[in-house]
Amino acid sequence: MTNPVKITLYFCILALLASCSRPMANFSYNPDGAKAPAKVQFSNESKKAESYEWDFGDGQKSTEESPEHRYTSSGSFNVILKATKGEKSTTKSKIVNVKPPENCMVEIETEFGTMTVLLSDATPQHRDNFIKLAEEGFYDGIIFHRVINGFMIQGGDPRSKADGGGSNLGSGGPGYQVPAEFVDSLVHVKGAIAAARTPDQVNPEKKSSGSQFYIVQGKKVSERELDMIEARKDFRYSKEQRETYLEKGGTPFLDKDYTVFGHVISGFDVIDQIANSRTLPGDRPEKDIRMKVRVIQ
Repeated sequence: MTNPVKITLYFCILALLASCSRPMANFSYNPDGAKAPAKVQFSNESKKAESYEWDFGDGQKSTEESPEHRYTSSGSFNVILKATKGEKSTTKSKIVNVKPPENCMVEIETEFGTMTVLLSDATPQHRDNFIKLAEEGFYDGIIFHRVINGFMIQGGDPRSKADGGGSNLGSGGPGYQVPAEFVDSLVHVKGAIAAARTPDQVNPEKKSSGSQFYIVQGKKVSERELDMIEARKDFRYSKEQRETYLEKGGTPFLDKDYTVFGHVISGFDVIDQIANSRTLPGDRPEKDIRMKVRVIQ
């Protein structure tokens, strides 16, 4: 017969070895070498662990088992995973490489989420001016002071940083204007970012505000409306532009009158949420919607 004492001793030894074993931290990730902004999926391959701590190397951390992390800038990031069981832990580190974007992009962060904007190389003066202001922190804390559902959301007046709500915003700026840059390939489809400006009566050259901009929400557009705008303004939309207007909508009546200098590539839902905000007389949201703008590098 099997000795019950030996069996008990055997299982006690196994339990002791299990309790003394250390967890083994390990992970893989995908993709490597993606362009910023990049979402990287981490796969936890640790063994014998009960909890995890991730340090993504960019100041952000997580305790999820297999998290997805978004890198907003390029660089080489030392990612560290700490796997813990009881009082014992081990760590594993790997370098995650994120390449810089090929084009100029910025992120506009709000309480409703973040919009990623691709700035156009076809409008270099507006592109460079917007990047300059963003890098200086000019837009951080500024509000969207004019919001019209079915039309657009507008911000960029520096007076709104400390505005108490009593002043009529919309005329502030950095003290200069930017020459108009009308480009056939850039039109006011939903998500277009364009420069605000003063009226033709005082601004016949249609120069742009040095800092104020709007993002188009727009509404449904018909073929007939596009035909009428072409006839009135004496130009032609491309096939792709017509298809985009018919699919996404926009504000085509502003084409050739205001400079479009880029477009939103992600965060269209943020445009809609801001546009749907309750507003006061003068189209200012009841609750201030502040922005933070950073350049993706």
